[in-house]
Amino acid sequence: MRVLLVYCHPVPESFNAAVRDRAVAALAAAGHEVDLLDLYAEGFDPVLSADERRAYHEAGVNEAPVAGHLARLKACEALIFVFPTWWYGPPAMLKGWVERVFVPHATFGMPQPGRPITRVLTNIRVLGAISTLGAPRWWWWFMGMPGRRMLLTGLGVLCAEGCRTFWMGLHEMDSAAREDRERYLDRVAARLKRLG
Repeated sequence: MRVLLVYCHPVPESFNAAVRDRAVAALAAAGHEVDLLDLYAEGFDPVLSADERRAYHEAGVNEAPVAGHLARLKACEALIFVFPTWWYGPPAMLKGWVERVFVPHATFGMPQPGRPITRVLTNIRVLGAISTLGAPRWWWWFMGMPGRRMLLTGLGVLCAEGCRTFWMGLHEMDSAAREDRERYLDRVAARLKRLG
């Protein structure tokens, strides 16, 4: 499969970088074609400008500022996010990428009276999120898992009918022992080897 892996973390030596590297290696070893989009390394601007917002609903015009990102999104069959969960959701950089790149007409059809949002990204058959979280699993569940819902449910309805989704989270990251982190990396690799 052609995989777009969207990575988001500002610190190059973070554990999330190790997750990213293990994910890329596992996908490549399984024969998948990986397009790594490192938002910080590429200097992505997550801020939606006033002009972009004014043109948000204009087909074609709304695509121009993010045309390169849209091309990468439309070329993939699997979309996977690797990021830390901060304050129950993805970092602002990743949220900004979603807000700027997922524009109407190019990635979804706007709702009409009596009709919900329509799918446009039918090329995406697998959607996944791999994260680290400071919170324990029970607290994350109690808070309603907003980051997971945003990415997998919110974006999942834009993808192919029957799009498979998965979530992986290392909870209590701040106190996780080295062995816990290694096990998580192994779980990430195992999951991505059976992506298709």
